[in-house]
Amino acid sequence: MYEGKTSTLFRKYAIPQMIGLLFNSVYLIVDGVFIGNRLGRDAMAAAAVSVPFIEILLSISMAVASGAGIMISNYIGKKNKKEAVRIFNIAIWVLGAISILIVVLGNVFINPLAELLGSTPKIHKAAVKYLWYIITFSPFLLFSFLLGGLVRNDGRPKLAMFALAFGSVSNIVLDYVFMYPLNMGIAGAALATALGPIFSVIILLPHFLQKKGSLYFARVHMDDRSIRQIFVLGFPSFIMEFTIGIITFIYNIAIIKNGYGEIGLAAYLVIGYLMLIILTIFLGMAEGLQPVFSYFTGTGETRRNRDMLSFAAKIFLCTGVVCYVFIVFFSRDFFSVFTPKDIELISFAESKSLVYFSGFFLAGFNILMISFWQSTQITKQAMSVSLMRSLIAPPVLIMVLPVFFGSGAIWICHSLSEAITACVAFSMLIAIRRRAHP
Repeated sequence: MYEGKTSTLFRKYAIPQMIGLLFNSVYLIVDGVFIGNRLGRDAMAAAAVSVPFIEILLSISMAVASGAGIMISNYIGKKNKKEAVRIFNIAIWVLGAISILIVVLGNVFINPLAELLGSTPKIHKAAVKYLWYIITFSPFLLFSFLLGGLVRNDGRPKLAMFALAFGSVSNIVLDYVFMYPLNMGIAGAALATALGPIFSVIILLPHFLQKKGSLYFARVHMDDRSIRQIFVLGFPSFIMEFTIGIITFIYNIAIIKNGYGEIGLAAYLVIGYLMLIILTIFLGMAEGLQPVFSYFTGTGETRRNRDMLSFAAKIFLCTGVVCYVFIVFFSRDFFSVFTPKDIELISFAESKSLVYFSGFFLAGFNILMISFWQSTQITKQAMSVSLMRSLIAPPVLIMVLPVFFGSGAIWICHSLSEAITACVAFSMLIAIRRRAHP
């Protein structure tokens, strides 16, 4: 399952997960295209309010999937399939309980939640309508990512890719049907996004129900220690995925506070779509490599782990540079897809994106290091880098820089955060290697 050259394993595990997640990003992006073309700027701003919440959902699912996946791959590497099955079933029950809480509490507090996420009085009604569908159907989104991650750890990365891709394609079809022939407005876009993950879950379930791999549904003993370990190991993934939601939330607040209003929110929505694509490429490759890193840790193949890390770092950095070149030359064309007639919005988004993404080539390196340290159970370093690029550097920079350099400085803060984090991560890597080889 993990035999072959480093480049072969990279293609087998990293690329399918990247493709699957890229398709999954279409959930939000296709909504933006249809909403922008069909309903206009204010509807785009209303949809933007739900983006941080969707990212929170993905973060919770990835935390459970990664924490359980690390333990499962480690146990499979040690030939202990009984424990792997037990952890799989514990993860299912844990996420099921979380899903119920989200649906109940989310619907009870939906109005204050929308306000907290950045809704303005002008768009509040539409924002709440969109958010209701996302909350109510959230269990399917959560389980599509959990089951996809665990299928990947069970040696079938292409099945995980296909399930995510099929769900995304169904979302495109449903977006068109609900918003054009049925004329359901913003509710149609939200419903299409909410229904897409159901198809992914339907595709993934037979793998476990029919016992096609090492993992399957069974009655197991639940214990607090295993649950805690899942969350401890998965927390860096939570923060890594949650970074998109955190950054979006912080920017939504900063955009309103600095006087950019609805045009700022709408522009950041389309900038956010571009950010989502770039970070999804990095996150997909990093998540795809998690079973490889965890398996080699279980088998004690330290050299193969180091070789994979070195190879992946080069790929991630090169990918980051290529992405920024694309932004420089084609960002205006990308933004025009969403609101082809709103020249003011397109020009605003283009000018801000060149600054906003200037340091994003380093984001891939940061994400790779988090995934590597998390997968090899060096949790302290993974947590430190995760927190630095999400809860520490971005909020501080967004609060401080506009005071000294004006409101326009908010657009450079995300890239500066990635640059600062890359310096911290590289310093940690050097320190660890010096301790290992004094």
